[in-house]
Amino acid sequence: MAENNNDSRRTIRNFTCKALKATAKAIILYVAYFLMWTMFLAPASELIPGLQQMIETFVMVYIILIIIGELTSGTIFQYFFSVAKALFVIGYLIFSLNGGILGLTFQNVSLMVDLRLFLAIATLLSLLGLAKSVLQAINYMSEKAEYTRI
Repeated sequence: MAENNNDSRRTIRNFTCKALKATAKAIILYVAYFLMWTMFLAPASELIPGLQQMIETFVMVYIILIIIGELTSGTIFQYFFSVAKALFVIGYLIFSLNGGILGLTFQNVSLMVDLRLFLAIATLLSLLGLAKSVLQAINYMSEKAEYTRI
């Protein structure tokens, strides 16, 4: 009975530590977003309609994936959410940049910007993160398999 009570306390303590770590990461990321928004991106939101909503949606979903990933740390689900985070970044970049070519009209001036090179570089970096998560998941499963055989 005492061991069961001790195990439940340890489980609660571990989950509380994970929750505090996830909360700290989320707060730090949101503060960084807020500082970047007020210093650099707020003037650009006047020129680009919908920029604030687009960035806030990205930050919100990314923070949620970070929190869920931290809460599931130590399990295989941590790597699933890491893969989901990488796929989300790739998909959101492609969706928000319209395939890399942006067209803006400001008063009587029409501007077309080709961001395909930036999109390719960002996608390749996200694919690198995706590959890292997949390899970590494979390593986690192989370590689990080694421990169960002994």
